[in-house]
Amino acid sequence: MSVVSKVPVAESAVPPPRALRHDWSRSEVRDLFDLPFPELLHRAASAHRENFDATEVQVSTLLSVKTGGCPEDCSYCPQAARYHTGVDATKLMSTEAVLEKAKQAKAAGASRFCMGAAWRSPKDRDIPKVAAMIREVKALGLETCATLGMLSGEQAKSLKAAGLDYYNHNLDTAPEFYNEIIHTREFQDRLDTLAHVRDVGMKTCCGGIVGMGESRNQRAGLLQTLANLPAHPDSVPINRLVQVEGTPLAGTAELDPFEFVRTVAVARLLMPRSMVRLSAGRESMSDELQALCFLAGANSIFYGEKLLTTGNPDTERDLALFERLGLRPMQVVEDHADNGGGTVHADIVETDASPAHSCAA
Repeated sequence: MSVVSKVPVAESAVPPPRALRHDWSRSEVRDLFDLPFPELLHRAASAHRENFDATEVQVSTLLSVKTGGCPEDCSYCPQAARYHTGVDATKLMSTEAVLEKAKQAKAAGASRFCMGAAWRSPKDRDIPKVAAMIREVKALGLETCATLGMLSGEQAKSLKAAGLDYYNHNLDTAPEFYNEIIHTREFQDRLDTLAHVRDVGMKTCCGGIVGMGESRNQRAGLLQTLANLPAHPDSVPINRLVQVEGTPLAGTAELDPFEFVRTVAVARLLMPRSMVRLSAGRESMSDELQALCFLAGANSIFYGEKLLTTGNPDTERDLALFERLGLRPMQVVEDHADNGGGTVHADIVETDASPAHSCAA
């Protein structure tokens, strides 16, 4: 008769979350990018499971509330007035029209509603109009996000007072590649807007675009800059360039799909408690490529047939993909502790513990 000793069972098989880092070197980030693909995905998937339910995906909807006519010269953007892309400038939508779109988004399963306006920066007279949209959309029980261009400190305060949960302002690319893409706004301007958003207590949504002709080292530089911000962005959209005829980047060599997955995986390792969102470019991605991205740590998508002015997979395709992969939409969680209101999915909590040397360890 054999005797089997009882082994104490750990209270949880999930290891404690690693402390967040804000001191990544470029070489450390490059080392992650350069890992063998299976090893990189394994590490990213492990970091994802330490912080999230890997079967849940946040579903967001993006609506252009003011399209075209932008004075900037972002080389990728069909909304720039100087490029002939067939995008007509429109006036700011009415609150009623925005609310109707938000109701449709919620009925389709979205839990987050983002409003985008093609401005360099909003005029002060525009802020009350946007604030009214925010209040009405929040009343539906949706998270709210806005992307309106550069903000002043006072404008950020007003949007926070209206109950805005997230403000999106992307860095777009690495600091050293930025002036190859944009000449009408400095990289520091973007950092300043993010600081205004953080200072009033709003959550930040900040990522970039890959496939614009940048090198792997420059993709590493984008993610390094994001991870070394004073606070990690709560949401990190990873956009795959959508080439639009009439923009300077039309005809750019397409980014290798595995390189896109690597970018998602490294973003997950550097910012383990942030939502990592598959944003523009999903329409041209195969289901298999998207599945690899989810495995690599992506846990948010934009839902609906259009992102501002570019195409996106239709709702039925996304639902079918979720069913095939055993994924489900993330549910809204109310955060009653925040007096500013806000439905929250991922709060980043800094810890006093000594940071691990590297997520790659």
